[in-house]
Amino acid sequence: MEALPVVQPPLLPIILEALPAEQPLPPLPLSRRRSWPVRLVVGAYRLIGSVLEWLFGAVVLIVGLAFLAAVPILQFLSLGYLLESGGRVARSGRFRDAFIGVRLAARLGGIVVSSWLLLLPVRFVSSMAYSAYLIDPGGRIARNWRLGLFLLIGLTAVHILAACARGGKLRYFFWPFNIIWLLRRLWRGGYYSEARDAVWNAVVSLRLPYYFSLGFRGFVAALAWLVVPITLLALGPKAPLLGFLGALLLAFVLLYLPFLQMRLAESNRLSAAFAWCAVRAEFKRAPWAFTFALIVTLAFALPLYLLKIEMVPREAAWLPSLFFIAFIFPARLLTGWAVWRARRRETPRHWTWRWLGWLPQLPAVAFYVLVVYFSQFTSWNGVFSLYEQHAFLLPVPFFGM
Repeated sequence: MEALPVVQPPLLPIILEALPAEQPLPPLPLSRRRSWPVRLVVGAYRLIGSVLEWLFGAVVLIVGLAFLAAVPILQFLSLGYLLESGGRVARSGRFRDAFIGVRLAARLGGIVVSSWLLLLPVRFVSSMAYSAYLIDPGGRIARNWRLGLFLLIGLTAVHILAACARGGKLRYFFWPFNIIWLLRRLWRGGYYSEARDAVWNAVVSLRLPYYFSLGFRGFVAALAWLVVPITLLALGPKAPLLGFLGALLLAFVLLYLPFLQMRLAESNRLSAAFAWCAVRAEFKRAPWAFTFALIVTLAFALPLYLLKIEMVPREAAWLPSLFFIAFIFPARLLTGWAVWRARRRETPRHWTWRWLGWLPQLPAVAFYVLVVYFSQFTSWNGVFSLYEQHAFLLPVPFFGM
């Protein structure tokens, strides 16, 4: 077998030149960096837009909870959301965690408001067409107005659907070429599955079964604590001794019930709503926080009894409910914050701080029980109004049953 020839060093440059070399990649174009004034303006614009979106979403969220609070059965969703908001504050200590789904609420609220604005021309043309029909039912002007109304309804509906299909952002409702984008997207294919998955994910993110379940369990726990004291209090006009006993029991329940409900929301267990000894131990670690949360809860619940002096029409029931949500929502958050404060400490406070923190609770609870007792004589539901207890049970439907 012949030996292979040895390549001499002088031949190496020639061989290397004959080998194919990789072509160097063209240099990537350098993006122009924005100057700092431009970056500052863009950052401020985005920050302002984000803040305005959050505020608008918070308003829509409160209005939506007010509508739910005015509808029987759906009230459990409103109560469940309030409990979950307070529970998240109890777990993290951050109030911003309480506004669950605020960005989604802003998007849905923007769709509703924008659609309402776009339907204003339709309402105007409809009124003109109806007036023309009354003046000359079979005339040419009436037919033209009716034809124009049908055409405007079709164009408006297509525009609203195209804006929603593109994402439902506010700017899309005032952009006239959404239909072109939608046709191009349909031509590319795959839009149906993408839109279906996006809608399904948005619906699932609402967690409606969870909020309903949490609200129902919170209602059951509060009713179990309140039914005996309220029943004895209702018997007060006929049996003063039983009424006095009911007032004492109600005062005892009020000292623990807001925090028991918060423990249920924080742990998602119904049994936590009956662990009053655990609430007592937590009070020892944060007495002033518990006292502040309890006083605010009772004080914010008192003005709502004024709304029950006169019957509210059923179609306007959401307006008092809006007042209810605006008062009870902060009280729930403060209750969750008090529980979080207690969880941060491992040892109880000194007994002097505990007693000083406990003393203000007595007049607050006594005054609340007094108002609840006399509410049966001022409410249109009479004795039944004692069982409504909107600060702990369901958001009360402010209309006749």
